[in-house]
This record gives sequence, structure tokens and C-alpha cells, in this order.
Amino acid sequence: MNNDEYIKNRSRFMDVIEDNSIVILFAGKPCKKTGDELYQFTPNRNFYYLTGVQEEEHIVVLSKFKDIAHEKLFLKDFDLDKEMWNGKTLRDSEGKEISGIEDVVYMKDFNFYINKLINGSEEINLYLDLNREAIDEADSIANTFANEIKNKYPQVIIKNLSSKIAPLRMVKSEQEIVEMQKAIEITIDGVKSLMNNAKVGMKEYELEAYFDFECKIKGVKDFAFATIAAAGKNATILHYVENNSELKDGDLILFDLGAQWNLYNADITRVFPVNGKFTHRQKEVYEAVLRVNKAVIKKIKPGVDCKELNTWSRDLIAEECIKLGIIKEKEEVSKYYWHSIGHSLGLDTHDLGMQGREFEFKEGMVFTVEPGIYISEESIGIRIEDDVLVTKDGCIVLTKNMIKEISEIEEFMK
Repeated sequence: MNNDEYIKNRSRFMDVIEDNSIVILFAGKPCKKTGDELYQFTPNRNFYYLTGVQEEEHIVVLSKFKDIAHEKLFLKDFDLDKEMWNGKTLRDSEGKEISGIEDVVYMKDFNFYINKLINGSEEINLYLDLNREAIDEADSIANTFANEIKNKYPQVIIKNLSSKIAPLRMVKSEQEIVEMQKAIEITIDGVKSLMNNAKVGMKEYELEAYFDFECKIKGVKDFAFATIAAAGKNATILHYVENNSELKDGDLILFDLGAQWNLYNADITRVFPVNGKFTHRQKEVYEAVLRVNKAVIKKIKPGVDCKELNTWSRDLIAEECIKLGIIKEKEEVSKYYWHSIGHSLGLDTHDLGMQGREFEFKEGMVFTVEPGIYISEESIGIRIEDDVLVTKDGCIVLTKNMIKEISEIEEFMK
């Protein structure tokens, strides 16, 4: 994407930040894997959303005083000796070109600059990315920095920026949709390759490799998440990732997967028979899930409450489970369906703003629709997941090119 996108993102973001505030976002660092080897680096998504910079260790500082916003990008100091081993890092002119930020300097000036911004203020807000999944999660760079600032500058009020940036990120721009559609189309090609190459006797990981190959030859550098390749009873485990069982004749296999393109993600789930033909019972369960998938997609439009949509869709699934003869009362549905109907999708697979799923749909949001029924005692697990874009008066299915009708699947796999 060109830097106009990041310039607009920063402008909209600073509009919702109150006066007398500083915002600091860290690109992050790659984690150590073992010895001198590091895990593959991926930037903090909020940092990327506001800068477009994908390289590690840089920092962006946004400030607002007397209702005038200023932005400054700090690049890590370059080391010519290290560059002989690891390649060239960003220079100031490149940082300016990528981000559209005019004031680009190097890290040696960071501490002086922050001290200058804070000193002289009786009270000042400091926004950092402080989200954590659990209380025992290791401190991030931002958490560590927050503790340091609190000890040195008692006049600083530390705030989490998530509630400010999440509503912005949930509504996608035209350029973001282009990136996501690219990730989706590559994912679809990968799923078709899986369907073309499925054979009885393969291991789940052997078949999964065809998806990986299809993505790699199209330029994908990373995946949206670890692929779920679950055959037979394994498909009744929601986040099954071992992917090492044998594909048996009569098995269904569930694939939940997604390519990532320029850090934007696809997320698709499809289920198909390893031998190319559904059994009668498999058809019954599949059609039940497909009916819910279609009904939910039809329901989504601006103004619909996501929490209410979850309740409504759960009721639909319960009705289907009663028809299938696996429960007698709707309250029993949690035995066979226990997750939500979907989630926001974007720079994160489970994108920001999803806490409690308490929001109303707006035009420009991208959401997954993924009903499922998991019958462990019958070794049948079905989930059908599409990605939809909320429009002015409804939604469009971004994954429409990925077949999901039983007749289409069986015909494709002949």
C-alpha cells in the first residue's frame, strides 16, 4: 500500500486522542528460538497500521499539544558490520517514503526527545499498546517501558490505546480490502490443491504440504495461523494442530487455514471427503451446517448487534442438532457446538475490537462466519467458514470463489 494509507490512519487516530497526550508504539523484536537463532519476526500490528514499516526495533512517537499533532519516527541505529551478516536496515529517507512521516531520526535521540516532551507538564497522558492475553503473560516492550516511565515521571498517566485504535482498524479501507482479497484468493487456490491431491493413506501433514506449496509459490511469506488439518474424529477438536494422523477411506477432513498477504489475513474452513464422496450421514450434518452458514451471511448488515447474532445463530444450530437426532433440548447444544459464530478479520486473524463480541456491524467491517457441528461419537466434525465484507445494506462474501455445495465438491474431486 502507498503511504497515503498510513497518513490517513494516523490522522484519524490522532483525532480521537485527547490533548496533552503522547502515543508511543514499538515495532517489536524477534524472539529468541535457540542458540543464535531467532523466530521469524512480525511487527506489532498497531505500529504497522500507523506507519507501514515492517522492520523490527523501530519506534513511532505521536504527540498532541494545544490540539496540534506531531509525529516522529525513530529508526534503529544502523550498524555497517551487522549489515554484512544480516542485510541493510532502513535509512531515514526510506522510513519517510514508507510511512509518510517527515520527521525521521535515529534511536540515539529517543530518550532525549521523550524527556523533553514529558518535562514541564504537570499531567500528561501516555498511550501504549498494553494488551495482554493473561496475567501471567510475559511483559511486552510496551509493558516494560510503562513501568519505567511510571517510576521516573509520576505526572504521567499511562493508558492503553486499544480502545482508541480498535474501532478504526475494524473498518477496512479499499486498499485493505484489496490486500485481504489477495490473501483470500491465494488461500482458495491452496484449498483447491488440497482437494485435488487428497488420497486415502496419506498423513494429514502430507496433504497440508500442498497448501503450503501453493502459498509459497505465490509469494506468501507467512500464514494467518497454524493450519488445522483434521481428518475423521480429529475434526471434532476445535484447535487440533498435530496434523499427523492417517487419512482413512470414508473420512472427512476439515481444513481451517489462511494465507497472509502484506500482513493481512484470510481465514477459511472447508470440509471434504478424502475419497471424494460424502456418506448419507455426512451429507446430513454438512447440509445442516451449510444452512446456518447461509442464514447468518444473509442476516449480517449494518446495525446488527454481534452478540445478538451469536445468540440467534446458536439457536439455529441447536434446531439443526435436534433434527439430526443428537439432542432433544436446545440447551444441550453446547455438547456439539461451543464457539462463537465468527470474529473480526484483518491485520490479526482475530482482529482487534472482539472483546466480548459486543459491537454493531458497520459498513467496511470484515467478519468470519463459521458455524460448526462436532459429533465425536460419529467421528464427524463440520465447520464451514467464509469471510464477509459488510456493505451499505448487507454484506458480500469475499470467499465466494471457494465452493461449498456438496454437489460442487464431489464434482470437483472426481
